[in-house]
Amino acid sequence: MGLPIAPRPYKALAEKSGLTEQQVMDAVQAWQGTGMIKRIGLVVRHRTLGYTANAMVVWDVPDQQVSELGRRLAAAPFVTLCYQRPRRLPDWPYNLFCMIHGTGRERVLQQLDSLVSAHSLDAIPRAVLFSPRAYLQRGGRYVSND
Repeated sequence: MGLPIAPRPYKALAEKSGLTEQQVMDAVQAWQGTGMIKRIGLVVRHRTLGYTANAMVVWDVPDQQVSELGRRLAAAPFVTLCYQRPRRLPDWPYNLFCMIHGTGRERVLQQLDSLVSAHSLDAIPRAVLFSPRAYLQRGGRYVSND
């Protein structure tokens, strides 16, 4: 279930539930405080918006540098995701992942070149993995074992 697509989604929920908009916002805030709601996010269907090329760039960054470099890469306006994952040696040496969406492959590669140049990353091993198709995106789902 998602929020209604409306200028004021909490107001739309309030009208359906018989609460006020403020009561809905207070409930959401309380649920976030208790951990019942972990996060509220947005799933963008980027291909519909004309972003037809997307690449996951994976980097083999020295462990002591991965947090700082991740923060710097994530600050780039065209990097839509940036996160650390454990290496899976010997086959997968990469520990930093960042997603770049663009209007075409050449544009994505230009954006990657600008990241490499801006952050002096020429010596950092990396691989660029373009997705051949769009995969289903959806918010997180939690499963109870009860």
